Amino acid sequence: MPAPTDTQRQAAGRRSTLVSVAVNIVLTTLQMVVGVLAHSQALVADAIHSLSDLVSDGVVLVANKHSHKAPDAEHPYGHRRFETAASMAIGALLLAVGIGMLARSFNVLQTPAAIPEVHAAALVIALLALASKELLFRYMLRVARRVRSSMLVANAWHARSDAASSLVVALGILANLSGLHLADPLAALVVGLMIIRMGWKFFYAAFNDLMDAAVDDETEGRIRQHILDTPGVLGIHALKTRKMGDMIWVEVDIEMDGDLTITEGHAIAVAARDRVMEKEPVLDVMTHFDPVKRPLNDGSSQTH
Repeated sequence: MPAPTDTQRQAAGRRSTLVSVAVNIVLTTLQMVVGVLAHSQALVADAIHSLSDLVSDGVVLVANKHSHKAPDAEHPYGHRRFETAASMAIGALLLAVGIGMLARSFNVLQTPAAIPEVHAAALVIALLALASKELLFRYMLRVARRVRSSMLVANAWHARSDAASSLVVALGILANLSGLHLADPLAALVVGLMIIRMGWKFFYAAFNDLMDAAVDDETEGRIRQHILDTPGVLGIHALKTRKMGDMIWVEVDIEMDGDLTITEGHAIAVAARDRVMEKEPVLDVMTHFDPVKRPLNDGSSQTH
């Protein structure tokens, strides 16, 4: 399947993110109002989580706009890493929100006798939030995979973490209604831990990309094979990859027959580049021509 164009990626990202914004505005309002009135610490925590989604959606919208700008004098490689920086920002936001929830839950648990019984309305809203966030996650992940956007994948899994936290909140509220009053702040505590785990995952992955980490072995293996399958390529070495947002930057030394003319060698290198860029989300392939002797009958080659 050909890689989606920048226009397709940008349009899909904006559309899915605006859907997320609309859902989270409604949920945040309902959860906060009902959480306060129904005395549910867990539902208020979930509302704060939904509010963090609105902030992350804003980050995604800004990144989606700027990451597809063409290269300029100050950014000759383009602005692809704006997406990586946005994913890191989402991770940092989740870490901050999770730590804040833990602190608040610990404070409430210090005085268990003061924990009130939760009103049943909180359970209704928690279940509504659970269903909404799970549906939102499935929709956003489908869009993210279609346009191959790690930033949108991060935002989709953020929605899934919300669905998981809403499940914990619903269980905590149900236990509170059954007489176990500690369950509600404990549910808020669990939600905080879940958010911290998800935040660290995205922060660490984005940090690695910004440090020019190579792509995974499977992707690198496919890139290697695409080049080797190009007619005229006798071998390759010094293959290096790094992430540029959701795209990949490739550098490689290509071994070709030393008797080829410069024009013939250039044509082979261009064909290898085009083959890789057609089959993988590769931004560019920088090649170096290494002349070698013609292969012997046993298929071996010797570098000049």
